[in-house]
Order: sequence, then C-alpha cells, then structure tokens
Amino acid sequence: MNDPVNELVYLSATEAVARFAARELSPVELLTAVIERAERTEKDVNAFAEQSFEQAMEQAREAERRYLDGTARPLEGLPVALKEEQPIAGRPLRDGSLLLADNIADVTHPIVDRITAAGGIVHARTTTPEFCAGGFTHSDLWGVTRNPWNLAYSSGGSSGGSGAALAAGTALLATGSDIGGSIRIPASFNGVVGYKPPYGRVPALPPYNLDHYCHDGPMARTVADCALLQNVIAGQDPRDPVSLPAPPPLPPYSGSLAGRRVALCLTLGDYPIEEDVATATRRAADALVAAGATVAEIELPWSRAEIMRAAWAHYGAIFGPILAEAVAVHGDGLTRYARDFMDRSLKAHAELGFYGALKIEARVHADLAAVFERFDALLCPTSGTPALLAGEDHVETPLVVAGVTLDHNLEAPLTVPFNLASRCPVLSVPSGRSASGVPTGVQVVGRPYDDHTVFEVGAAVTAALPWYADDKWRPAT
Repeated sequence: MNDPVNELVYLSATEAVARFAARELSPVELLTAVIERAERTEKDVNAFAEQSFEQAMEQAREAERRYLDGTARPLEGLPVALKEEQPIAGRPLRDGSLLLADNIADVTHPIVDRITAAGGIVHARTTTPEFCAGGFTHSDLWGVTRNPWNLAYSSGGSSGGSGAALAAGTALLATGSDIGGSIRIPASFNGVVGYKPPYGRVPALPPYNLDHYCHDGPMARTVADCALLQNVIAGQDPRDPVSLPAPPPLPPYSGSLAGRRVALCLTLGDYPIEEDVATATRRAADALVAAGATVAEIELPWSRAEIMRAAWAHYGAIFGPILAEAVAVHGDGLTRYARDFMDRSLKAHAELGFYGALKIEARVHADLAAVFERFDALLCPTSGTPALLAGEDHVETPLVVAGVTLDHNLEAPLTVPFNLASRCPVLSVPSGRSASGVPTGVQVVGRPYDDHTVFEVGAAVTAALPWYADDKWRPAT
C-alpha cells in the first residue's frame, strides 16, 4: 500500500502546480509532506548541507495566497533544493571544504534570483564533494551522501545532494552544476533527470562563467519538470557577458519522434561499459524506435585517455589554481581526492598546455559534427557503471569498470567528452535499474544549441518506464 506522504512528495512539479491552481492541494500541505519526508530520510541519505524549513513555510503560506488571488508565478509553491556551490548573499558558501567552514557569500547566483522570483521555495541547499572535485559526494565537512536506492552506494557527484534529494522525495526540483558530468552523473545514479545546457544558455557568475566547461542547470524527476525549471533559468543576465538570449520555451513532448534519426553509441570509443548499462541503453534505443524514430548504431574514434588528457589540462588552467589558491589562503587540509585533483590537473596543464587541450577539443567537435550531419541526436550511456561505493574516493584503490582498471573516477562516466564539446546540450534520463537496485541512465546529446531535440528524445525514453509512479518505482529508503 502506498504511503500517503510519498504520494505527495513524489508528485511531479508540473502536476503539483496544476493541483495548486485547481485548489486541490496547497503549497503548505506539500511542503509539510516534504519536510516530514526529509526528517525520515536525511539521517540515512544526508543530501542537505543546509535547511531553511521555517522560512520556507512562510513562503509556502505566501504561495497559497498567490494561488487564491491569481498572482501565481511559474514555480509558485514548489520546494526547490539548490546546490550549495551556487551562492546566496549572506549565507554560507563552503563548497564542502573545512577550509571554507566560516565563509559567507557576498553575491547571489543569477539562477537563484530567477528561481525565487518565479515563486520557487528554497527549503534546502545540497551537499557536494570538496570543491566539487569528484564524481561522488562525500567530504570531511558534510560526511557521506548516499544513494536512496541502495545506501551502500554513492549518490554520485558533484551535484550528488541534489540528485539524492530528488530521488528521496525531499525536493520537487533541484539545481546542479557541471564541469565534467556533475549534473549528469548523479542524475544517472539516482534515477532522475539532469540537464547540461549548452555553454552560455544559463547565466553564471565570474570567473566561472568564462570557463566554457562550466554549466549550471536543472535537475528533476521528469523531463517535463526539468524543462519547467530550465525555462525559468535560461536567458541573458547583465552580470554574465557571455550569457545568451533566452530561447523559445521548451514545449511539452508531442508523443511522437516520427522522422527523427538517432545515433546509438554504446562506448564512445573505448569507454568500458558494464552489462547492466549496455542492456538498459539498448532498451532506451528500443523505446525511441517505438516512438517512431530511426535508430542506427555507430562508433566514435575517441580515446578515453586522450579526452582525459585534454580535460585535466583544462582543469589545470582554472580549477587547479582555484584549489591551490584556497590552500595558500587557508592552509593545507584538503581531502586526498581534492589534492589529487589539484596535483594531476596542474601537472597535465604544465605538460599539454591550453593549446594542446584545445586541439583535442577541436577533434571531438569535428567527430560530433560528422555525426550530426546524419542524425538529429546521439544516445549513449551516462556512466559505464551504475554507481560507485559510498565513501570511496578511488585515490588509492583504483576503480574497475567491466574489467578495466581506470586511472581516475571521472573515467567511469561518459560525460567529460561533452564538456569538451560544451555547446552541445546533453540531457541525462533514467534508463533502467541495475542488479544492485541503483538506476542506470542514458545521455541524449544534441547539435550545438538544439535544446528542443534533446528534451523531445529524452521524454520518449522516460515515457517507456513508470519512474516514481508508485512504491515499486521509488527508493525503499
């Protein structure tokens, strides 16, 4: 028998808004259920770095009044969990690091302003690894964030708290950021939807806005909910000179992919893929065929090692110096995974340089351009393994995927190539469940700035599986 609280907290955001408007549900009632759910699950999942339940309840009462007087905004009354990395002036900004335990932000991120202006209720901020330097989420400051589907596994990272909160039913919408898969990895591991917008589509703050690997984006449990949030946060902001004008709003899925051509690539060259992941990815391709698309399998001439050489050199130009600066100002005390990230990125930048990395990026773009001459979208796994063990950083113990020993945990997801190809929109959607109980995910990659197509294709994948519809398709946590 379904839990009445679960029935509320696992509503889609679009359905919740419809019920608010019809006066069948109040924002206060929904937020109360979300808080009750958090009180039951947070001790195990640990998705929240900060809670603002009392302030959120005041906002829920205001949202209730707005629905009554006809002034409701697009996100009115929806509980939204923000990634802690996205600053709010006057609030802590710690990036999961003991070095920044007392740090207070003096600016607010543009997407935070847009979410609150649209009526979203920020009831919590979510955990990250230290300085977002991992495809998992644990830190000396916040502890281990676990996967609600199986607590022995990590929620992924670096937006792991956001992914876990959505899966656990403690938020209806969430935000993430992505420099190597940090939205898409936790989306896949937690069975939710995450969108890496094309570079410049969503405004950011300096200096990170000038790094073309960096993307802020929406996370949700459904493709329609992800589109709802993306429509709110996209568009130019005067604080970000590289932000782009807002595109036309993402429309609802029509129910058909007739005439669409999709390329299926299981390995992106030599990325290792476990059998659970391969099976779920082929099932996702079958769902596209059932929706009317033509799907053809292809190969890409990519080397995982070469792509990571470019990525590490790029991180060494920007991310490595950020970590080194924090150490210089606040003293040594990094987690070993953050120090490893700093050291290997600075070394790679010294060896390859910005220009060397750029040449590899150019080849990735050229290969994708050849794909998009023939196809409307590319479908591939989000990660070669369904999940990582909770609390393990794989610095001293190498990660093995499908019998292949990897040099770093960021070689397990197939996400980094599309930070090199940063103008391509990428949507990660759930594709199935592995033998361990944790979900699997696929990425839908589009032509540069073709947001519409990836949402259309992603919606067709998820339409085939009843995610979160009842207790059988929800975490047992």
